[in-house]
Amino acid sequence: MKIAVAGIGYVGLANAVLLSQAHDVTAVDIDPKRVELINRRESPLVDSYIEKYLKEKDLRLTATTDAEAAYGDAEFVIIATPTNYDSKLNHFDTSSIESVIEILERVNPDTTIVIKSTVPVGYTAGLKEMYPKAHFIFSPEFLREGKALYDNLYPSRIIAGYIEGDERSKTDAERFVGLLKEQALKADVPTLVIKSTEAESVKLFANTYLAMRVDYFNELDMFAETHGLDAKEIIDGVCLDPRIGTNYNNPSFGYGGYCLPKDSKQLLANFEGAPPVYRDLMKAIVSTNRQRKDYVFERVLELIGLGRDDEADYSDVTIGIYRLTMKAGSDNFRQSSIQGVMKRIKGKGIRVVVYEPTLQAEEFFNSPVIRDFREFCNMSTLILANRYTSELDSVREKVYTRDIYGES
Repeated sequence: MKIAVAGIGYVGLANAVLLSQAHDVTAVDIDPKRVELINRRESPLVDSYIEKYLKEKDLRLTATTDAEAAYGDAEFVIIATPTNYDSKLNHFDTSSIESVIEILERVNPDTTIVIKSTVPVGYTAGLKEMYPKAHFIFSPEFLREGKALYDNLYPSRIIAGYIEGDERSKTDAERFVGLLKEQALKADVPTLVIKSTEAESVKLFANTYLAMRVDYFNELDMFAETHGLDAKEIIDGVCLDPRIGTNYNNPSFGYGGYCLPKDSKQLLANFEGAPPVYRDLMKAIVSTNRQRKDYVFERVLELIGLGRDDEADYSDVTIGIYRLTMKAGSDNFRQSSIQGVMKRIKGKGIRVVVYEPTLQAEEFFNSPVIRDFREFCNMSTLILANRYTSELDSVREKVYTRDIYGES
């Protein structure tokens, strides 16, 4: 079978590598550097499984910037292009998806279009109205950056959504679930074929629940810190309840990354027009994350001993930001929570320096990027670390973090 994948980010590349074990897959991207790396069997992303499979497996995978050639004879075209949240429109920007569909309308109108990009509730059914002759299914992804291929090989579940009342769409959804399941290494993967709007809702509600868990344990942590309590002891005790468990229980500077911020905001936007009581929890999830960053900012001012006084002299203070990524094993800075804290600090006129050895630029948000760890530590009055690593042990007295489980 010939399959094309539009977009070589974590979602697109993980699906392309997975399916190219048994099918001819062409990955399409606008970035020629990414295309070149994949054709040389090098990964453009930080993902140990993708790197291993590209080097060691006999994959039927090619990459190209020529979209029309790639899509022309593909039986399935998987769209995994970015859908960033537009705060002005209060909506995902789905223009990249529609750009792919416009090409398909010309070169391969009978292909099955699999939407993997995250979209608003009701979007895929709306596409069918816009393009009545096209064939759509929606398949939500549940992948972690840095472990995207692993999560496809050992999926928690595989879900595909069909257009209600469209028998071909339902058949295509079942076939696509079968394709993913065949390449998974995990036995007995739970699968679900449901209507596309329900599948879109699963994605947004699942990520918003994870965001809520992050908020919850950050709220617990704030209570503990402000009352002089040991947050770790409380969390350890709470999480012994098997109904609660230990996932997403490590305090941080707030949830971030590519999915949780935009998905929770989009779900809140989908509640517009509903009675306020239906929106209260969703609004709280979004606002609590913002307030967490305010809290961390206040703690920074307390720790440098100058407070919020507008007349305070910050000229001798330098705040060091230790790493911009949300978590280990990721090369993604998008929406990292520490950036929100960083902006608040800079808003007070306090000098900020950044230690991020993976960043090639000399500045990040007009703050110098320092690649020498010792130099960074010597420059910093206080070091903020969203996630703590053993590298910081030698300067532990300078570090402010709410990471209570370290490198776990």
